[in-house]
Parts: sequence; C-alpha cells; structure tokens
Amino acid sequence: MVKIYSTPSCVYCKTLKEYFKKHNIEFTDIDVSKDEKALDKMIKDSGQMGVPVVDIDGEVITGFDKQKIDGLLKINQVKQK
Repeated sequence: MVKIYSTPSCVYCKTLKEYFKKHNIEFTDIDVSKDEKALDKMIKDSGQMGVPVVDIDGEVITGFDKQKIDGLLKINQVKQK
C-alpha cells in the first residue's frame, strides 16, 4: 500500500503523483492541509513537517527520493506498456 502525504500547493507532491501515475502505481493521496490527524501522523512517522512524505508498506520516505522509491516499488523492473 502506497500513501502520499501532500498539500495542493506542493510542486514536488504533484511531480511525485504524476511519476506514480506514469508507472501505474496505485496510491492514496492524503491532503495534510485539510486533515490534522493525518498531519500529526505524518510528523510522528517522518519526524518532519515538510511534504511530500511517502509511506510504502510502512517504509517512510521524506521527499521525492526517486532511487529509494524505485527500489521499494521495483519500478525499474516494471515493463512499460
């Protein structure tokens, strides 16, 4: 399960979501500007207030760390259609 903690004004969040869509990765987008409980969870799990924060099966990644995300999701092994 992939969750993205984001805000509507975050350029990196938008880029990350487009990247996931390009690679057919299903994700849940959580807008922390509107959900205070989610914001508190994101800060507790990541130790920071900045977005994006990605949770991939319990592995928390801060920012758009492409190498780490690709490794966890095995994106380099996904065949393009």
